[in-house]
Amino acid sequence: MANTSARMLRLLSLLQTHRYWPGTELAERLEVSPRTLRRDVDRLRELGYPVDAARGVAGGYQLQAGAAVPPLLLDDEEAVAIAIGLRTAAAGAVAGFEETSVRALAKVIQLLPPRLRRRIDALQAATAPGVFGGGPTLDATTLTTLAMACRNEERLRFGYTPRDGESSARHVEPHRLVSLGRRWYLVAWDLDRGDWRSFRVDRLAAPAATGARFRPREIPGGDPVAWMRTRLAVAPNRYDVSVVIHRAAEPVRQFVGHWATVEDVSPAECRLRMRVDDLSWPVMILGAMGADFTVESPPELPARIRESAETLLRGTAG
Repeated sequence: MANTSARMLRLLSLLQTHRYWPGTELAERLEVSPRTLRRDVDRLRELGYPVDAARGVAGGYQLQAGAAVPPLLLDDEEAVAIAIGLRTAAAGAVAGFEETSVRALAKVIQLLPPRLRRRIDALQAATAPGVFGGGPTLDATTLTTLAMACRNEERLRFGYTPRDGESSARHVEPHRLVSLGRRWYLVAWDLDRGDWRSFRVDRLAAPAATGARFRPREIPGGDPVAWMRTRLAVAPNRYDVSVVIHRAAEPVRQFVGHWATVEDVSPAECRLRMRVDDLSWPVMILGAMGADFTVESPPELPARIRESAETLLRGTAG
């Protein structure tokens, strides 16, 4: 059985190159007969791998893309590359994929051997990924620790410094990481306060899983993202941004992801809303979107847009 399993893993590794393999060549690589190769291919199909076969003297095999995602075989270099890519995406390089990237990163990191984890940390320390919109810089290890605690339903302890600056120790049952407005928030049940709380991840220090498991509670409304949006709607922010975008709502929603709320105004217009402490972020969104718009609020926003435009124009002066 061990030899069969090892041979099937080797077969899968070869097929995942997605090249067409003549049957004779593939059998030679695996040092098996064509009949044994056919049986191994049938086993892979039973496991959900879509392997196409061509009959005849020049027949062979090729792994096709399927509707489902079967397990992948990665070498060391590929595993490191995926982890680095997920960390970059988690920092906000791809709109709308931050939360998905963190969940995937938690799964990948949990399975990697220590030698690869150390290598990833070293590569991350030696690089400086871009952060859009002046968002706070986050430690990817912190995000991974929080994501793994959410996934494993494991209680957390950490230090937290809120807006008023008074630090305190927290003991929570982590529920979900939410990315909104270019910030990360941990939604959790606070064991000391007996209530749901949200924590800005950039204000959180030294998170550590305690090893104690818990049964997840039902968050009010059942949707942690909607719950977080409601809390942010009543939270004090310096600016309440409202801009009419002269473009249909759906492409604007796809562009901004979770960073703002988009409301339908007409088939050709929508309204973008966001609450921010710094106007540099809405200025960047409006500039990158490439659509005409009309500012409704705040009154300081048009001046900031003009300042940014003048700065860009000066950079193009000969």
